Amino acid sequence: MMHREIERQRRQEMASLYASLRSLLPLNFIQGKRSTSDQVNEAVNYIKYLQRKIKELSSRRDELMLLSRGSFLDDSKDEMEMMNHVMVRQCLVGVEIVFSSRCCGGQPQLSSVFQVLCENGLCLLNSISSIVDDRLIYTIHAEKWLHAIHFNRIYISSVVYYYPFKVSDMTLIDVAQLEERLTRMK
Repeated sequence: MMHREIERQRRQEMASLYASLRSLLPLNFIQGKRSTSDQVNEAVNYIKYLQRKIKELSSRRDELMLLSRGSFLDDSKDEMEMMNHVMVRQCLVGVEIVFSSRCCGGQPQLSSVFQVLCENGLCLLNSISSIVDDRLIYTIHAEKWLHAIHFNRIYISSVVYYYPFKVSDMTLIDVAQLEERLTRMK
C-alpha cells in the first residue's frame, strides 16, 4: 500500500512539472506535440534558440556600445578613436547607416557621405546626428532607387513624364561594400 501511494504522488508531481514546462514554452514549440518526450525535446530546442538569440543580441549590444561610446580598451585607443566607425544594416525602409567619427577635425563631411550613398543608388530618407563622448554619430536611413537604369512612363495629354521607381528588392544593395567604402572615407 505504501509503495502505491508514493508512486501515485510521484506521478502527480511529474504531471505538474510537465504542465509547468508546457506553460513556459511558446505555442509554436509545442503545437501538435502530445507526448512528454516530444515536449521535453522541444524545451531543449527552445533553450538552444534562446541561447542563440542571447549571443546575437549581446554582439549587437557590444557593437552599438562601441559606436555610441567610442571607448576602446586596447593599447591603440588614440588610433582607434581617430577612425570612422560604420555599421550598415538592412531595415524596413531600406538601409540604416550608423556612422561615428571624432567631433574635432579629421571627420568626413556629411556631404561626402551623401555622395557615396548617391553613387550607390541610394536616396536619403532622413538623417539624425548627435554628439556622444566627443564623437559625432549620424544615423541615416536610405532606400534604393533605380534612377538612370529603369524609368516608368506616365502619358498625360501627349506629354511623357519619366520618374524613377523605388526598388523593394534589397539584394541590389551590397551592404558590405557600402560599409567598407564609408569606413575608408577621410
